[in-house]
Amino acid sequence: MRSRSNSGVRLDYYQRIVHRLILAHQEPVTGLFPASNINSHAWIRDNVYCILAVWGLSMAYKKIADQDEDRAKCYELEQSCVKLMRGLLMAMMNQKDKVEKFKMTQSPYDSLHAKYSSKNGLPVVGDNEWGHLQIDAVSLYLLILAQMTASGLQIVFSLDEVSFIQNLVFYIESAYSIPDYGIWERGDKTNHGEPELNASSIGMAKAALEAMNELDLFGARGGPASVIHVLADEAHKCQAVLQSMLPRESNSKELDSGLLCVIGFPAFAVDDAQLILNTKDAILSRLQGKYGCKRFLRDGYRTPKEDPSRLYYERWELRMFENIECEWPLFFCYLILFHAFQNDKRSVQEFADKLEKIMVRSEDGTLLIPESYAVPQDLVGAEYQKPGSQIREVVGRCPFLWGQSLFILGRLLQEGFLAVGELDPLNRRLGAQKKPDVVVQVVIIAEDTEIRDKLAEHDLHVQTIAEVAPIEVQPARVLSHLYTYLGRNRKLGLSGRKSRDVGILSTSKLYSLKDRIFAFTPQFVDLSRFYIASDNELTIDILKGEINFLKSAWDLLGRPLVTLVLKRIHLDQDKIPLAMIQTMRKLKSGYINGTRVMLGNLKDFLNTSAITDLSFLGSTEDGYPDRLHPDVQTYLDEHLLRSFSNRSTMNLRGGQLRPRHLRRRMSCKGAIKKTRSINVDSDNLGMEGPSPLTERRLSSVVPPPWLQASKQGHVSVFATTPEEGPTSPPQLGSELVARENMYPVDPLHSRSAIERRSEFVRQQEITVPKILIQRHRADTNFADTEVEELIAMLRETENLEEQGDILQYLVDTQGLDFNTELDLDDVMLELTTAGGGGGGGVGVVDGASDGANKSSVPAVIIDATTPTASNVVKDKDNANLAAIVAVIAKANANANANTNNNAATSAVAAPAAAAAGSSINNSLNNNDSSQSEGMLEEGRVVTVRDLLKGLYEKACQQKLWGLVRHTAGMLGKRVEDLGKAVTDLLVRQKQVTVGMPPNNEHTITAPLPEVELRQLIHDAYGDDESTAMLTQELMVYLAMFIRTEPQLFHEMLRLRVGLIIQVMAKELSRTLNCGGEAASEHLLNLSPFEMKNLLYHILSGKEFAVSSVARGNLSIVSCNRVALARRAKLGQWLRRRRLDGALNRVPRDFYSRVWTVLEKCQGLAIEGRVLQQSLTQEMTPGELKFALEVETALNQIPQPEYRQLVVEALMVLTLVTEHNMVPSLGGIIYVEHLVHKANQLFLEDQRKVQGDATLCCAKLKDGKEQQQAASGMLLCGGAAYICQHLYDSAPSGSYGTMTYMSRAVALVLDCVPKHGEKECAIS
Repeated sequence: MRSRSNSGVRLDYYQRIVHRLILAHQEPVTGLFPASNINSHAWIRDNVYCILAVWGLSMAYKKIADQDEDRAKCYELEQSCVKLMRGLLMAMMNQKDKVEKFKMTQSPYDSLHAKYSSKNGLPVVGDNEWGHLQIDAVSLYLLILAQMTASGLQIVFSLDEVSFIQNLVFYIESAYSIPDYGIWERGDKTNHGEPELNASSIGMAKAALEAMNELDLFGARGGPASVIHVLADEAHKCQAVLQSMLPRESNSKELDSGLLCVIGFPAFAVDDAQLILNTKDAILSRLQGKYGCKRFLRDGYRTPKEDPSRLYYERWELRMFENIECEWPLFFCYLILFHAFQNDKRSVQEFADKLEKIMVRSEDGTLLIPESYAVPQDLVGAEYQKPGSQIREVVGRCPFLWGQSLFILGRLLQEGFLAVGELDPLNRRLGAQKKPDVVVQVVIIAEDTEIRDKLAEHDLHVQTIAEVAPIEVQPARVLSHLYTYLGRNRKLGLSGRKSRDVGILSTSKLYSLKDRIFAFTPQFVDLSRFYIASDNELTIDILKGEINFLKSAWDLLGRPLVTLVLKRIHLDQDKIPLAMIQTMRKLKSGYINGTRVMLGNLKDFLNTSAITDLSFLGSTEDGYPDRLHPDVQTYLDEHLLRSFSNRSTMNLRGGQLRPRHLRRRMSCKGAIKKTRSINVDSDNLGMEGPSPLTERRLSSVVPPPWLQASKQGHVSVFATTPEEGPTSPPQLGSELVARENMYPVDPLHSRSAIERRSEFVRQQEITVPKILIQRHRADTNFADTEVEELIAMLRETENLEEQGDILQYLVDTQGLDFNTELDLDDVMLELTTAGGGGGGGVGVVDGASDGANKSSVPAVIIDATTPTASNVVKDKDNANLAAIVAVIAKANANANANTNNNAATSAVAAPAAAAAGSSINNSLNNNDSSQSEGMLEEGRVVTVRDLLKGLYEKACQQKLWGLVRHTAGMLGKRVEDLGKAVTDLLVRQKQVTVGMPPNNEHTITAPLPEVELRQLIHDAYGDDESTAMLTQELMVYLAMFIRTEPQLFHEMLRLRVGLIIQVMAKELSRTLNCGGEAASEHLLNLSPFEMKNLLYHILSGKEFAVSSVARGNLSIVSCNRVALARRAKLGQWLRRRRLDGALNRVPRDFYSRVWTVLEKCQGLAIEGRVLQQSLTQEMTPGELKFALEVETALNQIPQPEYRQLVVEALMVLTLVTEHNMVPSLGGIIYVEHLVHKANQLFLEDQRKVQGDATLCCAKLKDGKEQQQAASGMLLCGGAAYICQHLYDSAPSGSYGTMTYMSRAVALVLDCVPKHGEKECAIS
């Protein structure tokens, strides 16, 4: 240690510098720093960085304060810090309404401002005149507030301020899914004002959340009321997203020096030492220059080529900034601090020397940090030719206070006045060190004594809920409700936490509330949430995953504690399922999937678990902090009674059976199957023609037996032009009707879907089996009798599948809210008084109303000659009809607000309203009809919806998954976590598409609210409830995988759920050797656990076999390649290409290599979409935006295997450019030409060697076959006119696809020399 005099003198020198360069600029009233002498705006970020040097110096003085004047200096410096931090706090508290609003909207216009007036702390620019949404700035403020408070400063004075800061925590806790303008206030680097997800913002938010957790803002003097609470899961989500993004900064910035503050001081947000190193090395290798680091590639700010008269850049001009970006000395200051915290003295010295060379000396010899260095205007040309060769000049502010402050901190560390721990009192820098293994504690509790005794038979001893008292066990939703009271403040108008999500980290703690202790069960076991919770095997699988997750993510004091309640619902035929017993035994053994676990009773774990105090539930605002908030008291009293009680399921079996003679020989068999749309048989996946929604139904709309039309041969529906309309033989006396789910009538466009397709119809005649449905009526009482009989059948049948078909039929014809006991006269009266006006836009077509009295037809009649909108209500009956339709449509619209009922399924929303309308209308006009007795339950009348709910619950219990999915869809159930799952995928830079390509695929590129998501999925699949439900389910599994096994998703940018479903069905049909319809039936009947398993095998590319287990369920098991190799090799490469194509998987560095190809030609045309060369002007090779452009072009190709060949052709082109075979590739390259040329060459070779393809495509064609080929049918069924055998060829080898592609490139491209000797560079 130096003698006192020396260190004292040196510190006084720094104190003078800090005073002259920094404190001299501090505004005396607000404590804020203006940007410069001429600009009075104070930025949050710059202000916080400016004060760090003052804080550091105050702590240095505190250490050596053996003289009174040193103590005085220390106090003076500390108070300057407090003054600034409170100045910013006041400025933000003035905008408290914005904080409240932002929690709901997350809109950039509702965000806190990024800068304020340094004179009075008021806003200086409007909400939409600046990119204010900068989560990193607010996060940095909170982080430094936490560090300063931990170092002993008192910054927050009152409980109202504590509430406000708690709400700032809510403001930043969703940073992982909120696009913002980032550290450079630009958003997208073209500066057009588009916010994007920035890694630097997410990292800073993660650091702030962790630093704030359980921090007492009153320091040592505080009590429970001044503690800030953070849900650990929110911080962990930020970490997961950050790790998936680094070293990328955002979609448009593939790298950014701003990440230095995230991987090092002040945030220390990354826990993975290797990732920290990779990010730092990437920045040094690509952004470092002689004068500092560039902020990011192609940054035009203050370059001589920038046009200062406008804020934004044209997309083409970004290329001009390459190699002449400004260099910022600030980043050398960050690097010095980074290495000082790593204790790497050599690197610290190296960067200190570099920094000294570029600092500016003031007149009195002080070293100043300038803002940035730019290439002078006259040297730009030379700099382009030889980057880094020219002398640069200072531009911007000097001294740049942000940099100057960090420089002084670095100096204090280098000279030993500060230890790194003093700048980081919360020890964030230790985050990347190896942690000891976590032991996960598991408690299993039985719902009642009966279950406890059943477990005891298996030597598993547990307690019941009653026995664990006084500890109370509650479901996670109770905890999420309690957390909504956190941060409420009436005076400030703040409402507390909005998000209702509580993750496994939050439920793995115990909570104390006054003298009570609560344990919470995890969110995934909450049965009220979704049907996948009723699959025990899946629940166990998720549990194993969550235990594994706790092992890696837990960093709180104490051990995690997972509490599970075993209930009646979990029993399988009154026995405890075997899978559960096995899992419990594994838990008892002490290890499960490599994680250490302890199974025990709750009271044994009280001392070793993390316990959080829910003190914020007291009535502090009313002056009774020791009493519970009255609302909380009532909530707890109500909930503790009923949180674990079971709901009784509805019984479908009604009263006494009907006499046999009343039952008609009729069956609704297959009503559910008709709604299915997974197409497996067609070999060109997804190629169902221009309007897949209507056309792909053709295969599935075979009328049920009671609707069979008279044997008339085939009618070509598509051949009838709109003018003629489908005609019918007159002698039948009843109209022919097209099933409404064939041609949905679109209420928004007055023309029907048939009319809109007439153009296509004229071009292409497709003969289909007759789909025109008619009914021959003997009596007019049919509608009632039919409903009566269906309900009678419903009572009699034990088979749930049959009940499902009957209910599907009832929903199609009568609607979900159809009362199974209608008092018809009353209804009639009610409807007549309701009036018949306004029947216009309901979507009932003319013909429907004329025949309404003669026959009742549950369908929409499409009379193409009359536009739908021109319906006029003609007579009283039609007025009734319109009224009914209007009433039902209205009832349904109300229901639609809460549930997602298809137009088609409910048969009530506008287009289908006619169906229900005409049949009810008919039944109403029959006054002599006997009243039917509906399904009565305890004397209460039951609607079809109630029956469906009962069926859904029964199907869940009996594990009939196909039926469960379908009824869940009809009831409009939704996956609780759907929005969260989609967000999880999107924030890890994966886009998601739903629906079938090419026409019905919808891409999701930004997080959407649940309601919109469900609507989108719904629009994509039309009336196919099962597939829409399956899509939601698969999205949840994909999100689970991307959280636990992100490596499965490497080199995949878009997840196309529709294609994945088709490939799953295709894989099942291949392994089970069954037809397409059987395969899709098997697929929809897989249990959620097996579905997740199959998805895993498809994502990982592992081979699998299917073994059948009890109850006809299938089980997916991995099998080794050797066993498969013995099977025929046939179809192996076709399958591989199909899988990779459906998953959008591409070779490594594919997109950046396509960029190099694009640079050498004028464009690449793929399936009619041209990627222009100008993209290289706008985007850098590693930019995510560029990859998405290429991906979008490739996704125009509907057939996965064909897409994969196009990818291979592009790879050959990249090899041509990488080996510099030619200086330029010429004009626009049509990539498909290359593939078709390769196919031609392949077939020529096949003819020469008499290969397999001579049986199909290489055969010498006669007239008939030529005609077939012209109509698009290949004998072998290959997609896109490419022989199936080429798809099934390995890439390498003399007959491999790459060989043919290379030959095709040589033949097609003019630039490749055609003759002469040439060294072959493609090996």
